[in-house]
Amino acid sequence: MNKDKLKEFCKSIGIDCVGIAGIGPYNDLEKIIKRKLLNGYVTGMEEPIIENRVNPKETMKNVKSIIVCAFPYYIGDLKDSNLSKYCYGKDYHIVVRQMLQQVCDYLFDNIDDFEYKVFADNGPLVDRYLAYISGIGYFGINNNIITDEYGSYVFIGYIMSNYEFKADSPSEKTCIKCGKCVKYCPGNALLGNYEMNPKRCLSYITQKKGELELEEKSLLEANKNIFGCDICQDVCPHNKNIPITNIKEFKDDIILKLTEEEINNISNKEFKRRYGDRAFSWRGKNIIKRNIDLVLKKPK
Repeated sequence: MNKDKLKEFCKSIGIDCVGIAGIGPYNDLEKIIKRKLLNGYVTGMEEPIIENRVNPKETMKNVKSIIVCAFPYYIGDLKDSNLSKYCYGKDYHIVVRQMLQQVCDYLFDNIDDFEYKVFADNGPLVDRYLAYISGIGYFGINNNIITDEYGSYVFIGYIMSNYEFKADSPSEKTCIKCGKCVKYCPGNALLGNYEMNPKRCLSYITQKKGELELEEKSLLEANKNIFGCDICQDVCPHNKNIPITNIKEFKDDIILKLTEEEINNISNKEFKRRYGDRAFSWRGKNIIKRNIDLVLKKPK
């Protein structure tokens, strides 16, 4: 099977952005990761073993190509929300995995002895790097991957397979480097040179466990979001006039806001029952409650 036939099938089930990444090892990425570690630009949420991040064969010994897909989630600039846009619809981990599984089922039926592993933001490889080398998009100064079709409001998932699809080439396009993301980043996390200090990112701070530092609390109080942050994407010119997602799970049954009254009146178990299929639930009720209290300046 050639990759055109693969991409044609992907398009038929609503996956427009598809590329093929080579299997490395990714020596240039290894240098970037080591520089980040040296500078302390890590959060602890990353895969700890560098070799697992730069060599796909550490995860799948017989891997021959990696199918990389982007899934748009933008549904418009909706008002009166205290959640990041990626949290409005159903949890992308679930949706992306289900859509990628459809691709795997198709390939399994059409390729002899097809083997694969599916990852939806839960794998050891660096998703955005894969998206870049597979030609799906290019890096913005805000560290997001920018696609031609949907800007940076995309989730990335990938399939490691034992079938050799010909690798695509990275895009020659670049971010226009207007600097708006750097200027408006509330935590000054973006360094302006395609690097960032993720510990200063408001999205990370809203998900951080344990006691927040005074400066982190002030950031939350000032910006009002209780989970995630979209500022560097909202101000990005590459995200102007992008279409609304074609994926119904991201635009149906949306949740824009969590209220103090609701969070205070439900148990941890009920929180999981109501919101277990939402991306903001993964850190649990207590993190959400802490953030709401800070945003509303409520004492513990």
